[in-house]
Amino acid sequence: MLVGYARVSSAGQSLDIQRDLLTAEGCERVFEEKKSGVTANRPALKEALRFVREGDALVVTRLDRLARSVADLHGIVGDLQGRGVGFRCLQQPLDTTGPYGKLMFTILGGFAEFEADIRKERQMEGIEKAKAEGRHLGRPQSVPVEAVKERLKAGEKPAAIALELKIGRASVYRVRDGMGA
Repeated sequence: MLVGYARVSSAGQSLDIQRDLLTAEGCERVFEEKKSGVTANRPALKEALRFVREGDALVVTRLDRLARSVADLHGIVGDLQGRGVGFRCLQQPLDTTGPYGKLMFTILGGFAEFEADIRKERQMEGIEKAKAEGRHLGRPQSVPVEAVKERLKAGEKPAAIALELKIGRASVYRVRDGMGA
């Protein structure tokens, strides 16, 4: 049986292309998830690895969809091979049964890890630049802090403020507690 595994890093990305490629390859079952590359946090990958049996093959579209480091990649594929499960990568064709395939596997895994490290480095540079420019990072502020402070100073009760501004009372208390500091 061919078993597919598809992954994108964030909820806003689409799995459609990977799903289509895996289905066209003949995968009877495709495990999917929208999670970052850290293997420990990927329940669909764990489920796929538990699901495959001797004689099956785990299929991915690209190596970086499976693992973010060479060690992780070798660990996963080594485990599969030890259980008699094959491994296929569609966009980086590999056959890990011979020495040349193993070499290419290691090289491509190294490039995938390098690419992930470079991407993370660029992301951190962007974050540092945004901080230096004073730009807000993270999700937009949902509590109108200044409005809460004004109402608290005017003597309004936290429950009334929360109701009027359509926010939680705990948010009002956090603002109030922050005012005393």
